[in-house]
Amino acid sequence: MNSSKKTARIAGFWYLLMAITAPVGLLYVPSKLIVPGDAAATANNIIVSESLFRFGIVSSFICQIAFIFLVLALYRLLKEVNQKQAMLMVAFVLVSVPIAFFNMLNHVAALILLSGAGFLAVFEPNQLHALVMVFLKLQEHGTIIAQIFWGLWLFPFGVLVFRSGLFPKILGILLLIAGFGYVVHSFTFLLFPHYGDVVAQYVTVPEAVGELSIVLWLLIKGVTNQKPSPGEDMLK
Repeated sequence: MNSSKKTARIAGFWYLLMAITAPVGLLYVPSKLIVPGDAAATANNIIVSESLFRFGIVSSFICQIAFIFLVLALYRLLKEVNQKQAMLMVAFVLVSVPIAFFNMLNHVAALILLSGAGFLAVFEPNQLHALVMVFLKLQEHGTIIAQIFWGLWLFPFGVLVFRSGLFPKILGILLLIAGFGYVVHSFTFLLFPHYGDVVAQYVTVPEAVGELSIVLWLLIKGVTNQKPSPGEDMLK
């Protein structure tokens, strides 16, 4: 196995780890515990299933750590295609990760509010439940902000994949479409929140297809036998 293929497989492993852990913290745990519009029921669910809630937090941490190792592996693989684009790809990821890390503090805050600590005795139960819901909403909005960068990093990544000769060009196109989907979804949610869910229905599939396609290619195929062509770059 040549070094490029080995690096691609390593990147595929980190990408797969992200693909497994991200839905747990972002989708599965919230769907099981958060009851929209019902702060008391949501608080009770978190108290009863605290281990599941904590598991969601840990899954999100693992996802973000894997994201760092993923982009570093991809940088090693693609930097010869265009170093500026490769650095831009890394920069977008390294901006998104701290946002995601700090955003997880909102879930930690929810746990503290429901911990029964003595200093919380000044709050009525319904007040604590409302505060918990506030932090959960902040978590949701923080994720939308981080998602902007989850889309932006796919633009240089997609261009590098398209131009590298190491992958089928269609994978680069699918990544660009996925990146566009993330960005459109985020800005729609921020500017026109009532349409956020509607847009999500249309962009979720291309997002998933774009990223899962490159994950599977990295893991199964690695790279093609073609060499990168660093001199050919439409975005220099």
